[in-house]
Amino acid sequence: MEKKELNGQMILLLALGAGVSVSTLYYAQPMLGIIREDLNAKISSVSLIPALTQMGYAVGLFFLAPLGDRYNRKNIISIKLIILMIALITSFFSKNITVLIGINFIIGLMATAAQDFVPAAAILSREESRGKSVGMVMTGLLLGILLSRVFSGAVSEAYGWRVVYLVGAIAIAGLFVLSRKFLPSFEATTDASYKHLMKSLIGLWKKHSDLRQATISQAILAIAFSAFWSTLAIMLLDRYQLGPMMAGAFGVAGAAGTMAAPIAGRLSDKYGPQRISRIGTIIAVLFFALIFPINYFPKEWQIILLVISAIGFDFGIQTCLVSHQTIVYGIDLNSRSRLNAILMTGMFIGMSIGAWLGGYVYGESGIIGLATLATLSCAIVFCLKVFRK
Repeated sequence: MEKKELNGQMILLLALGAGVSVSTLYYAQPMLGIIREDLNAKISSVSLIPALTQMGYAVGLFFLAPLGDRYNRKNIISIKLIILMIALITSFFSKNITVLIGINFIIGLMATAAQDFVPAAAILSREESRGKSVGMVMTGLLLGILLSRVFSGAVSEAYGWRVVYLVGAIAIAGLFVLSRKFLPSFEATTDASYKHLMKSLIGLWKKHSDLRQATISQAILAIAFSAFWSTLAIMLLDRYQLGPMMAGAFGVAGAAGTMAAPIAGRLSDKYGPQRISRIGTIIAVLFFALIFPINYFPKEWQIILLVISAIGFDFGIQTCLVSHQTIVYGIDLNSRSRLNAILMTGMFIGMSIGAWLGGYVYGESGIIGLATLATLSCAIVFCLKVFRK
């Protein structure tokens, strides 16, 4: 690997790469309504766009992320960004809902470039500052997740949904140029075949209890996280008659929660990631539970309550995520891509389940049912940590 210091500029590039790549997963969420109208599609069909995008991400993490241990990570990032750019351009021209759904699955596959940038920070960091470095890059990734909704909501309402994909393609093209110019080359940490790498995922899962605990915990937390954010646009329209711009603007509230990433990284280095992850889980439980009395407030105060809840539970869940990544990255220095693949695959399986389950629960039981689902999910994780052997 080229000897490059992990300075502020390199961390900025890694954070930018993670954020811009992962943002493509969430473009569709605030603009599903106008996509449905434009393509004359059924609600059930349109809802498959975010579900399959996230499923594509989970599949990509499991089958593609391990390649980072076998090949030069810089080249893997470059290939993914090229295909991602092509997929976004294809979405811009799509006139059929089936085609758009399929292309968004590919977007999910290639958006896993984000999870090549994050381990790069761990590889380039000194051991004593690894948590801090990963936390800073995760701040970029989490801002990408949350602010992508702000971007797509505002742009789609002003210029139409297709322009969102076009601007996204331009951003990915710029990221490709920056990555090729400034990222160092990374040496492979194993010469094992791809088949062996895939088999080794099972071995890693069986061998490391910390990996299993972190993955299961983050997957359950992701159910709560995704249930709220995937249902938000429907909830705002149903309860408050607010459109995609307001749904996207909620990303600003969620983005405040990304302050947790660098804080959690530093605290994990100082006090240990297991302890910090338990604290993050408690925070998530409390702020999801804050939604329960919402029907006793006037509507304008209900919006404020949702904003406060979003800031708080995002802070808690992102604290857990950074803590879990710090745990996982410290297990085996030569298997970081595969360990990260397992952790993030579990997380995005949880995200996909949350997207479907959140919509179902909200349709059946309203916002209180949604709050119950999210609060119980986080409480289960806390119990798993407290009673962990």
